[in-house]
Amino acid sequence: MELAAQAPVAGPESASIAGSPKDKRRSFAHYGARYGMLIAFCIMLLVFLATNPDFRRPNNLLNILQQSSLIGIVSCGMVVIIISGGFDLSVGVIGAGSAISAASLMVGTGSILYGVLGGLAVGLIAGAFNGILVSQVKITPFVATLGSSTLMSGIIFASTNALPVSGIPPEFTDFGLGKIGGIPIPGIIFAAVAALTFIVLKWTRIGHYVYAVGSSSEASRLAGVPVERVVLFSFVLGGLLAGLAGVMFLGQTGIGQPTGGRDWPLTAIAAVVVGGTPLRGGSGGVHSAVVGTLLLGVLANALNLYGVSAYWQPAVTGVVILLAVGAESYQRKLIGDAV
Repeated sequence: MELAAQAPVAGPESASIAGSPKDKRRSFAHYGARYGMLIAFCIMLLVFLATNPDFRRPNNLLNILQQSSLIGIVSCGMVVIIISGGFDLSVGVIGAGSAISAASLMVGTGSILYGVLGGLAVGLIAGAFNGILVSQVKITPFVATLGSSTLMSGIIFASTNALPVSGIPPEFTDFGLGKIGGIPIPGIIFAAVAALTFIVLKWTRIGHYVYAVGSSSEASRLAGVPVERVVLFSFVLGGLLAGLAGVMFLGQTGIGQPTGGRDWPLTAIAAVVVGGTPLRGGSGGVHSAVVGTLLLGVLANALNLYGVSAYWQPAVTGVVILLAVGAESYQRKLIGDAV
């Protein structure tokens, strides 16, 4: 009898708590943090599709995918590094070094396979070097990756005399610019990389450790998480994907350029942040890399089609980034106030 009398009382109290203003604000903030940029991207895409016939041409949409794929691959590695609590300013130089190495091996040996493997090896080694500097030597990610970027730039320019490497087999450029089922090959590789990164973060132990270390490295260490190895893993993955993007860039241009990928670091970080992953670490996902990359790619393409001056385009992109960061900060404040 006592249980029967208490049951009706618990229900209204629970409903009152669930429907409290703080709970509603927190739910709104969580919803906005998770889906806000995706909704904004869909709205922007629909507006451009409805208002510009040139934008909605299939060839133009495929061109956006082709041009965005390289940054998308770099962003997939960058998002893992950011979730773990760091970031990498050397991914552009790693991409350039991988392209130079791949081109040199292809020209020297005549083997596309050796070139591709050599380019990926450069990315992996450079990422491991950054990871050791951050995890073992305990240099902050900003200083470590900025210093390694300068070091690798010097090595690249000294070894090439600042000259591009050309003469790669034409079959490789045919692959880099090719399509499968009408879809650009770089876009297919981008999708595969995003899917694999999602699996790693969502369903593997190392992926769960990445989130834990980004939230609190000290608490993770006390809980038995191998923090140094997790940080090393994130930078190795970021370097490897930057190397892959460099090899693909070689396949699209046919030339290994010492200055290639110069804008990749900030563009990749911007894509991840715009997509909804905060720089503080411990939260986010590969969806932010995909959404942010496509959003920036669509925006840049639309600005060109609408005849916006190239001098103003970076300003528009900067406004979008500031709005995304401001929205994330406001949502975090709402969540904090609702607790």
